[in-house]
Amino acid sequence: MRKYLFLSLAVLLAGGAGLSAQAVREARGGAGPAQAAAGAEKLPLKKLALYSSGVGFFERRGTLPDNGGSAETVLSFPVSAVNDVLKSLVITGGGSAPVTVSYSSFFAPGNFRIDLGNNPDIAEILRRFQGEEIEINAPNPLRGRILAVEYRDTPSFTEGTPLSRDVYLSLFSPSGINVINLKDISSFNFVKEETRADLSGALDRIAGSRNDESRDLRVTLPGAGGSEITISYVIPSPVWKVSYRLDLSGTEPLFQGWAMIDNDSGTDWDNIELSLVSGRPVSFIQNLYPPYHVGRPVLPLAIAGAAAGRTYDSALSFGSGSGAEEEREAALSTPRNRVLMESVTAGDSEEAAYAREIPVPAAKRAVTAGGTAATGSGLADQFEFTLKQPVTIKAGKSSMLPLVEATVTAAKTLVFSGADAAQAQARGGGAVHPGISAEITNTTGMRLPPGPITVYDGGSYAGDALIEFFPEKEKRIVSYGDDLSVSGTTRNSGERRITAVTVSRGIMTVKRSQSYETLYLLRNASEESKALIIEHPVTAGTTLAEPVSFSERTDTVYRFKQTLKSGEELSFTVREERPVLEQVALARTQLDSWLGYSSGEEIPANVREALRKGAELKRGADEAKAALAEIERGLKRLEGDEERIRKNLEAAGRETPQGRDYLLRLVSLDNEIDALGARREEAGKTALALQKEYENYLDSMSF
Repeated sequence: MRKYLFLSLAVLLAGGAGLSAQAVREARGGAGPAQAAAGAEKLPLKKLALYSSGVGFFERRGTLPDNGGSAETVLSFPVSAVNDVLKSLVITGGGSAPVTVSYSSFFAPGNFRIDLGNNPDIAEILRRFQGEEIEINAPNPLRGRILAVEYRDTPSFTEGTPLSRDVYLSLFSPSGINVINLKDISSFNFVKEETRADLSGALDRIAGSRNDESRDLRVTLPGAGGSEITISYVIPSPVWKVSYRLDLSGTEPLFQGWAMIDNDSGTDWDNIELSLVSGRPVSFIQNLYPPYHVGRPVLPLAIAGAAAGRTYDSALSFGSGSGAEEEREAALSTPRNRVLMESVTAGDSEEAAYAREIPVPAAKRAVTAGGTAATGSGLADQFEFTLKQPVTIKAGKSSMLPLVEATVTAAKTLVFSGADAAQAQARGGGAVHPGISAEITNTTGMRLPPGPITVYDGGSYAGDALIEFFPEKEKRIVSYGDDLSVSGTTRNSGERRITAVTVSRGIMTVKRSQSYETLYLLRNASEESKALIIEHPVTAGTTLAEPVSFSERTDTVYRFKQTLKSGEELSFTVREERPVLEQVALARTQLDSWLGYSSGEEIPANVREALRKGAELKRGADEAKAALAEIERGLKRLEGDEERIRKNLEAAGRETPQGRDYLLRLVSLDNEIDALGARREEAGKTALALQKEYENYLDSMSF
C-alpha cells in the first residue's frame, strides 16, 4: 500500500548568506551537476498528461537500487520550470522517513562578499576590498593592506592637452603608507586564501549563469531502496494542438481527428502513457525559487523606566471565578470554534484547522469513447483523451497522433446569413452567397476541443472550416466555402401600430407594437435542388411573429430550413415584434395631443369618442383660463395707470388745472377697475367650474 510522504524541501546554502570558501572549493573541484546526476539513478517517465492551458503533468515511476538503506534520484529541469516544480512536486512510495529534496539556491551575484555582477573596474574591485592584505609588483614586490583608492588629476605640460586622470592605491605596510599609481602595478594578489576563493567563486557563478539553463533537484528517500517510487510534477509544456478531417464522400460521413504533440523537454519520451486534456483549468506561476525577504518595522528599544500611575474602574457585577471557563465553554460550543481549538491544541495553525473543513471533490466520471484512437473520460468541466497505445517521441521532435476516428451524422446544406447580408447593405449593397456547409452531430462519444477541419467531398478537397468546443451529442454547422450559384439579398422595413388603449383614473395607457420585417430574396441558378438554412439575427427584446415557428434557435440567430429548387426564386419573410408601452397623464396633456389621440384611426371608436369629449372639455377649460388671464392682465394695466396718475396728482397739486384733470381721470379709472374686477370674479368662477368639470370627467374615464 503506497503512502504519501511529507516533503522537507531543503535549500543547499553553504555558509549562511553566501558561499563559504570551502563550499566554493567544493563547487570548483567536486562533482558538478552532470557528475551528480550521473551518480544517482533516474526514474523513467511512465505517464504524461498535456493540458490545453500550457502545462504538462509528468509522472516518473520505478524502483531505485538500495544504497545503504536509502535511495536517491536526480531530476533536471529548465530554470523557467523550477517554480512550477516546487509548487506541484508529489512523491509517493517508500518508507515512513521524511523525504528530502535539495537544489541549488537562486543565484544572484550580490550573494557573494565581492559583487561582480555590475562589471566593476580594477579600481572599484580594490576599493570594495578595503582593509584586505595584498601583494603587488610595482615593479618591486610590496605587501600591505588596502588603505584607499583615489583618482588624481595630473597636469599636462603640452599646451591644449587636457588633464590626465590616474588611479592611485594607498597601501599600509610595516614601512609606512605607500602610494602607487595603478598603471605602475603589473600584478597583484590577495594574501588570504578565503578572499581568493570568494573572488574565484563569484567568477565561476557569473560564467555558469550564462551557460547553465537547468537546475537539478536531488531527491533522497531514506529506507526506500528497492521499493517502487512515484514522482510527479507539473511544468510548462507546449500546448497540444488538434486538427480534424471530415469526409462527406461516402454514405456514412467519416470524422477523424489528429493531435499534434511537441516534445521540447530535452528528454526522450519512450513508451509512455500519454493523455491529452482539453478544458480551461486555472494555471499560474508563483516565484517560489528566488529567495524572498520581508521588510520588518524598526521598534524603539524596550528600556525599563519609571512606572506610570494607574487607576482602576469599579466593577459593574460580581461572580465566581469560573466565569472565564464558562465563556470558554460557550465559545467552544460552535462546531467551527471546536475544530479550531482542537487543532491549535494539537499544534496546528489556524489555517490548517480551517483547511480540514474543505470538501473533497468527487471522483472523475469515466466515459467510453466512440472512436478507435483514444479513450475519453470527464474531469469535471475538462475532458481527457488517453491514447490506447504507448507513445514514443524523441527529444526535440514532434508527432501527429490519432485522436478520434468515427462515423458521424452529417447533412450537407447551404447557410445564408442575414447578418452578412446586412453588412453588405451597409457597404453599399450587393448580393451575398450562402456558405456551403454541413450539419454535424457529435456521435464520437468525446467532447472535442476546438480546431480546424479539412473537408473532403467527392473524393477531393472541398475547403476548410473551424469548429469551437464540440460537446457530445451536440449539433454544429461548419461552413467550408461559398456557393456562387446561389445569391441572395434582404430588404428591411418596420412600423409601429397601436394594439390597445386603456384609461383609468386620468392615466391613458397606449400599447404599441414595433415590428421589424426582413424579406429574404434568394435565387438558385444551378441545375440541382439544394437544402437551405436561413440564419436571421435575433433582435433584442422582440418575439417572432412570422413565421410562427423556427427550425432552431441559438442565443443570437433563428434558423429556418428551406428547400431551394433549381432555377427558383425564394421569398421568405421574417417579422419580429417588440411591445412599446406609453403612459400619458391626461391632466397634463396639451390640447394638440388630445386632438391627436382623439383622431387616431388605430384607437377604438368608443375611446376616440370619449377622448373627443375630453378634448372639448379641455378646450373650454383652457379658454376660460385664457379669458381670466386676459382680465387679470387688464386689471394690472389699469392699476398701473392709476398709480402713475396718483403720483402726478401729488406733484401737480389738487387746485391746479392739471391736478383737477388728474382727479377726473382717477375717477374714470376707478370705475373701470370696479367693472373689470366684477368681470374677473365671474370669469374666475367660470374657469374654476369648467376645470372642475374637466377633472371630474378625467376621474370618471375608464376604458
